[in-house]
Formats: sequence, structure tokens, C-alpha cells
Amino acid sequence: MRRSLLLLAFIVFLTSINFTGCAKKVPPPPPPLIEEKKPEPKVEPVVKPQPKPQINLKTVYFDLDKYKLTAEAKAILTDNAKQLMENAQSRIRIEGNCDERGTNAYNLSLGQKRAESVKNFLAQYGVSSNRIETISYGEERPVCSESNETCWRRNRRVDFVILSK
Repeated sequence: MRRSLLLLAFIVFLTSINFTGCAKKVPPPPPPLIEEKKPEPKVEPVVKPQPKPQINLKTVYFDLDKYKLTAEAKAILTDNAKQLMENAQSRIRIEGNCDERGTNAYNLSLGQKRAESVKNFLAQYGVSSNRIETISYGEERPVCSESNETCWRRNRRVDFVILSK
């Protein structure tokens, strides 16, 4: 009986031993299937150039022998300044004009003061003074040539010329 017990213990022992001498290696699980993402072609949006807003600067009129801006002139200049701010690359020339009354020297001086007062208003609004040049034509460029108050009123003005957009 002893023998059979020994034999049984030996058989149990043999069945528990790996005959290769090493522990069984379990192969690692296969890597998960990952779909290879192909880069999507870059599609850049078509950028259509936006048309620049039209610049429509309005003329400013002055009282006789004055270069001070009226309330009406300030309203017009506020609109002009907004347009110039929207068109930040534009450059302008401000042209001061007078009616035919007064000497040439006086009218040239008054026309320059009118142009400068308009330039100062625009600069205070935020338009860079580097974008603005001024000139006075005095009485040399009338829009009306009759000698009456209606005509003279139209000649006491500051015009705007767009030099570049």
C-alpha cells in the first residue's frame, strides 16, 4: 500500500510539472484594429475680396467771413469721418474756398483756416492727420459765378478730394 501511495504521489507530481521546464507563455492579445485615418485634403475657403465701401464725402459750407463749424457742418463731418474710418487706407485733400468778396490774400487765408478747422475736427474724431492734406483756393474756384447771396453761400465751402482709396 505504501507503494501505491508513493506511485500515486509520483503521478500527481508528474502531472503538475511542465515537461519543457518553463512556464507556458501566453501570447499577447492581438492589437485592436485601428483604422488608419487618411489625412483629409485641406480645402481652404474661397475668400472673395470684399468691395470697399464707397466713399461719398460731402461738402461743408460756412457763414460769411467765418471758419467756425456750424452744427450742420459738424453733422456732415461726423458722417465723413465715419466713412474715412471705415476706409483706413484712404488719403484725402481738404480744399478751402471763399466767395468773391474780400482781397485775394484775405480769401486765401480764410480758405486755409476753413480747411484746417475741418482737418482738426476729423483728427479729433480719430482720422489720422497723416492721411489729410489741406489747401486753400480762396475765391479762385467758384461753383457759382453770379454776384448774389445764394451764389456766394455755395462758394463758401470746403470740398473733399479722395487722393487714394
